[in-house]
Amino acid sequence: MSAAVFAENQPQSPGDDAGLLDEYSRTVTRVAEAATAAVVAIKVLRREGRGAGGGSGSGFAFTPDGLILTNSHVVHAAEGLHVSTARGEEMEADLLGEDPHTDTALIRVGHPMSTLALGSSHGLRVGQLVIAIGNPFGFDCTVTAGVVSALGRSLRAQSGRLIEDVIQTDAALNPGSSGGPLLDWRGQVIGMNTAIIASAQGICFAIGIGTVQRVALELLRHGRVRRASIGIAAQTVRVAQRLRRHFEIPQDSAARVISVASDGPAARAGLESGDLLVGFDDQVVGGVDDLHRLLIGSRIGVPLRVDLIRRGRRLRLEVAPVEAASR
Repeated sequence: MSAAVFAENQPQSPGDDAGLLDEYSRTVTRVAEAATAAVVAIKVLRREGRGAGGGSGSGFAFTPDGLILTNSHVVHAAEGLHVSTARGEEMEADLLGEDPHTDTALIRVGHPMSTLALGSSHGLRVGQLVIAIGNPFGFDCTVTAGVVSALGRSLRAQSGRLIEDVIQTDAALNPGSSGGPLLDWRGQVIGMNTAIIASAQGICFAIGIGTVQRVALELLRHGRVRRASIGIAAQTVRVAQRLRRHFEIPQDSAARVISVASDGPAARAGLESGDLLVGFDDQVVGGVDDLHRLLIGSRIGVPLRVDLIRRGRRLRLEVAPVEAASR
């Protein structure tokens, strides 16, 4: 065996990985140094109800005139908002709007701000480096790093609706990190940190920045997110095998109508309590979450087809959704 071959089979010394470690460290350090000035700590004053007395969280500025993104659960029911930066600047903030269904809120300070560039959550890959910045337990501008653990997760918001396309990461988050940015290696925001599983380690979630941007635009325009409603209460139920076979229903669950508002679009269209909704606007309905996903603002006032099973018959009705009441 030659000396060259023998050398190739020898274990590497710790120093051989120094270049890789330095590159990783340089990336995290560069992103943290560039992003920290745009990340803020948010202190919340609440006088009544849940969380009375106050709370705290994180946020990040994305426009130079002081627009800041954070979580809805951080600022909900706030009587006052106080924002501070890593440079020691302190200022009051106004709540422009919030959307509990996506746990997104938009606030503004009357002060020029350093900003973060909003990137894209499309094209992310499992294992990709991500960096989180926040203010856990009041420790300002704490930086953690990890990887994308999974993509396409769904997360139940406090309102009961599902938040779609959530990023799972093992970059450590703690109470107070909520609302902070999740960044890629370029320093662009790919998500907004929102939740942890308290009983687990390394399972943290961020809302994809595509969802956050869409909601922020609605909040800026209307102060709320416009959603459609057909005026029913429903629950997700299993579809009997005989019904699936007889009507060639591809899914194994659907939305059962529990009640119909007397003056709502569903009542005018002829929907009844007990109807089994299996399709909406030519898309499969596998339950209440699918209905919520399909009832977006662009469908307000637009006549849409509803496919349902009623007492052994398959029917197709037409319903025109109205704007859902704000909550």
